[in-house]
Amino acid sequence: MAPPTPLFLSVLGCHVKIACAEERTRGLLAANFSLSSETPQKIDLAYIVGREDKKRPFFLRMGNSPSVVAADEGEFLYLFEESLTLALQRLRSDLYFFHAAALEHGGKAYLLVAPSGSGKSTTTWALLHHGFAYLSDELGPVDLDTSEVHPYSHALCLKQEPPPAYPLPADVLRTARTLHVPTGSLPGGVSAGPFPLAAIFFVQYNPKAHSPTIQSLSKAEASIRLFANALNPLAHPGSGLDGSIKVATMGACFKLITADLLSSCQIVRTAIAGL
Repeated sequence: MAPPTPLFLSVLGCHVKIACAEERTRGLLAANFSLSSETPQKIDLAYIVGREDKKRPFFLRMGNSPSVVAADEGEFLYLFEESLTLALQRLRSDLYFFHAAALEHGGKAYLLVAPSGSGKSTTTWALLHHGFAYLSDELGPVDLDTSEVHPYSHALCLKQEPPPAYPLPADVLRTARTLHVPTGSLPGGVSAGPFPLAAIFFVQYNPKAHSPTIQSLSKAEASIRLFANALNPLAHPGSGLDGSIKVATMGACFKLITADLLSSCQIVRTAIAGL
């Protein structure tokens, strides 16, 4: 039997080769990334992924590194994303990476910055229903020279069902841990980018709040908040603090307390309209 055709992924100008002989693993990756079977001119990263049979756990191996084992589909996707994003930070150390969602509206980029569990991805999912296009939901790579945000296009990942007003599409991938919305099913579409950064929203969900609130932040406070959510600060001068300060000066900065999603989206759109 001929070996399976390798899969290829292009992200941030880097080319990834993925060797996978197992059908379910290929399906998981296809649901989460825009993959191709066309071989690029150069390969920057190479993975071997899969499982020996349906009763065995998933595994992944990058290059000559030891294999990493995942107990289930959700953990496999998490570990693959983690490995890939760490590798991209090494390959594209010229970019400053933040733990942030990134959206495009009117040719400008907007970052939603927050640690995990703050409602960032759910807010992103809702905003895609209100005129925004998708760049990323977890990784915000910023070019410090051009003030542009680059896309990291992969399935939007949610940890729980969104409110009924923002239902998930039929082809959402459900694992025991997470919900993955393929990029082809995102209501606002996907933008290629990069786009100039216009504003940064530091997001925090408050289930007890009756309505969302938004307030402008000083560049000093925004710089500190960005630095706290930086993923590769040591790759930049001043241990990354200089870069955080520079990004904070690229656009308006807001603290956004989200509550009802519709109202939260409206308050974001109002803030953007006032820039």
